[in-house]
Amino acid sequence: MVQEWVDVHNNEFELLTWPPNSPDLNPIKHLWDVLDKQVQSMETPPHNLQDLKDLLLTSWCQIPQHTFRNRIHASTGKGRELADMMERRKVDILCVQETRWKGSKAHSIGAGFKLFYYGVDSKRDGVGVVLKEEFVRNVLEVKRVSDRVMSLKLEIEWVMLNVVSGYAPQVGCELEEKERFWSELDEVMESIPTGERVVIGADFNGFNVGEGNTGDEEVMGKFGVKKRNLEGQMVVDFAKRMDMAVVNTYFQKREEHRVTYKSGGRRTQVDYILCRRGKLKEISDCKVVVGESVARQHRMVVCRMTLMVCKKKRSKIEIEKKTKWWKLKKEECCEEFRQKLRQALGGQVVLLDYWETTAEVIRETGRKVLGVSSGRRKEDKETWWWNEEVQDSIQRKKLAKKKWDMDRTEENRQEYKELQRRLKREVSKAKQKAYDELYI
Repeated sequence: MVQEWVDVHNNEFELLTWPPNSPDLNPIKHLWDVLDKQVQSMETPPHNLQDLKDLLLTSWCQIPQHTFRNRIHASTGKGRELADMMERRKVDILCVQETRWKGSKAHSIGAGFKLFYYGVDSKRDGVGVVLKEEFVRNVLEVKRVSDRVMSLKLEIEWVMLNVVSGYAPQVGCELEEKERFWSELDEVMESIPTGERVVIGADFNGFNVGEGNTGDEEVMGKFGVKKRNLEGQMVVDFAKRMDMAVVNTYFQKREEHRVTYKSGGRRTQVDYILCRRGKLKEISDCKVVVGESVARQHRMVVCRMTLMVCKKKRSKIEIEKKTKWWKLKKEECCEEFRQKLRQALGGQVVLLDYWETTAEVIRETGRKVLGVSSGRRKEDKETWWWNEEVQDSIQRKKLAKKKWDMDRTEENRQEYKELQRRLKREVSKAKQKAYDELYI
């Protein structure tokens, strides 16, 4: 369709020869995705090429104008730069601040990355979280608290991971605005169960925790930048209050890889990653990436985190210790048991008072002569009465089951069912025979 239109209007403009992977063609890929979803949602699928062509044209005309704007905006400019940078640096999750994207949405920014964001003003503030495509389907919950705080909850390999993106007010802002930010951050943290992982990526806007950790060893390391300011103390107090750790400060790096903000002659550390103090061992590295131009003054802070999945230990099943009655199949054990039992019964076959006493004497004699099991077995597999007929029937039933799994015909099914019934009969006979021999 596009080529037909170009052929008709080729005298109106000069057609450039673009390579198939030109970045200028990237926005259209996301519009194709929207079109594909609309076509697939139709109740009646097209029956031929003409039906498909008509359906595509109709669906294209029904796509709202704001969808075109959003998709193209997301696939160009900063959105596309972020996606390219994350792909190149192998970053899976990225917290972004000062996005200046108005709205409460989520859409693709290209290269297999999706942006979840929230903003109320296209000229200031705004926060977001960018996820690699493979993690998008793991999102369980999105909390957009304000244009300064938002969080995502993901389930990765049975581990709940909460990613919080924060954008603190600047140092010169009103105290009320700063208190509102910390109140919102506290609210998010308090809503997360203590057993779940939390990672906070935030631009604290001049809140510098400083170098050294005297008196604050439990929440930060020694490798900050310059001296702590009053606002930086708020970050430390928050970490203590929520049992968090300031990850940047635990890894010894050159100053170039610790400075997160650089403007003119000013070099400082204002962007931090925080995690639960008890899970700090899951982070193996953290540093500032130098050389990226996505943000003019801020530098991206990256950390390598490996989620440790603790498999639940299976509780041991308490198994009653059992008498090894199967030893009576041996002639010597059987003869010894009879002698000891006669002695215990005083030469009588049955005690005169009642059967319960006789049964207890038999059980006690069995425990002394034959011994008991350890009680450590996880499953109760009573197979001491098995004989050759039972084992042969089990083997034939297994082969029939395998045959039916490979070829689901009615004949194979009937054969498998018949062998199941035959096995039950063999088991019943073997048990009866074993118990008859036991009490002779």
